[in-house]
Amino acid sequence: MIRVLLADDQSLVRAGFRALLDAQPDIDVAAEAADGEDALRKVRELRPDVVLMDIRMPLLDGLAATRRITGDGELTGVKVVMLTTFELDEYVFEAIRSGASGFLVKDTEPEELLRAVRAVVEGDALLSPGVTRRLIAEFAARSKEPVAAGALTELTEREREVMALVGIGLSNEEIARRLVVSPLTAKTHVSRTMVKLGARDRAQLVVLAYESGLVRPGWLG
Repeated sequence: MIRVLLADDQSLVRAGFRALLDAQPDIDVAAEAADGEDALRKVRELRPDVVLMDIRMPLLDGLAATRRITGDGELTGVKVVMLTTFELDEYVFEAIRSGASGFLVKDTEPEELLRAVRAVVEGDALLSPGVTRRLIAEFAARSKEPVAAGALTELTEREREVMALVGIGLSNEEIARRLVVSPLTAKTHVSRTMVKLGARDRAQLVVLAYESGLVRPGWLG
């Protein structure tokens, strides 16, 4: 059973999400929160698998709450998915950098919401290639000098290659075609790379690919 915490200051939004999620045989809404402080308390108490976190909330906004969750070593199993009104929300970039596993727009199709909740629990990519490329465009616009790439020394040459392809926004299927391997093999390489680098998910691999200098904005095409 996938346990979900809904954090949004709009009761109507929470009610809609709860009705959809609770109707699924494998998903249970463990609790709701109307502000970031309450969300943080309930995450620490209940340890849900996924938090659907609104960015803009009173007392403590979703971005700050996400930083506290992803920075707490005792909450490493909790995945945070940010909820936004617009795909290009000004805080999406910082949310991913802060450790969120991805984001969803509030008017997303019900099937997409359910797929996202299940995918993030399994450790798969929540961000679509198109969304990843928009994040990459943000990195390109905000790029500074890359940090030292010492953390990448544990990676094999193939894992570095795969990480670079993730960094430019390719899906597992696209990576498989590029490297002439099976999608399962590509996914395995991505998973091993995340483990070696301590990345929570694919979104953080994009961050690390840029911050290490493995991928640079000039690669955008």
